[in-house]
Amino acid sequence: MSYAMTYRAGVKTGNWLEDLRLQEDEKKEYLEEKDRGELLYQKLDFLKQNMLRPVNLTVTTDGRLHFGDVVMLVNLGGENREYSAVSINADMNSLTKPPSPGIKAPCGVSAGRDIQACTRTTFIITSVDGSPEGSTLHYEQSFALKTTSGFAGGLYLMSDRQSFQKCAKNSRLQEVNLDEDFSFLSWWKIMHFDPQERLENEGQPVPANLKVLIKHCKTNQALAVLGDQVLWTTFSKEYEVTAHTFLDSHKAEKDTNHWILCTSDPAGNGLLLPNHPQSVADNQELIQANPDI
Repeated sequence: MSYAMTYRAGVKTGNWLEDLRLQEDEKKEYLEEKDRGELLYQKLDFLKQNMLRPVNLTVTTDGRLHFGDVVMLVNLGGENREYSAVSINADMNSLTKPPSPGIKAPCGVSAGRDIQACTRTTFIITSVDGSPEGSTLHYEQSFALKTTSGFAGGLYLMSDRQSFQKCAKNSRLQEVNLDEDFSFLSWWKIMHFDPQERLENEGQPVPANLKVLIKHCKTNQALAVLGDQVLWTTFSKEYEVTAHTFLDSHKAEKDTNHWILCTSDPAGNGLLLPNHPQSVADNQELIQANPDI
């Protein structure tokens, strides 16, 4: 009968010391990353907390848009899409490192269906021709759209002609994104949405909370939201935003190119948005309808 050596249950075999040290190192690394806030769930919570922080829109008393106004760019939806607002499409890879965390440029945009005034959805109407802050914006006048300062980084909404290397992810149309460089690529202008009234309104003040076209000055393409091009972002399922003019059989721009530059209600009832079921400021109050649309 051959002799077989037996061991107690507490006896360690194999590379037990190396395995123990490896486990201790992994635990130490995990705790260090947790203290620095570098874990995946911490980055995600940090991103959402800052991007969804409420922002006060400008209160319009004269019904017009002005340089320096804080607005939202909202599309009223259509046959295959819901209400949506141009939003910063940032993920965890878009974050800059401490001590000044924020959004890294360049950064994409999308059209989110959560119509809420926050860091992610608000833009500042910025002058490009020396017009003083507070002066009225006019049809056909060039301007820039800039994100808020701080976490959003004060990035400019920009676009350029599409190429094989640079185009929208899904539709392959002209790309729209955010960048820190202020140039002619970030110049936009507002036009009346009705072609028959466009000429007579040229040079007139732009009203707030009414449908308009937002056209890119360099390429003359209109800002558009594509309901048939869905993007899965960190925040939800959203629509692709591009710069492309969609015309109907009457050579008029389709509703995919129609935008409302939304401001806040002077009465304190929240966002001025026609026909929307709920107010952003108070989910239990109706948003006021604008009879001029």
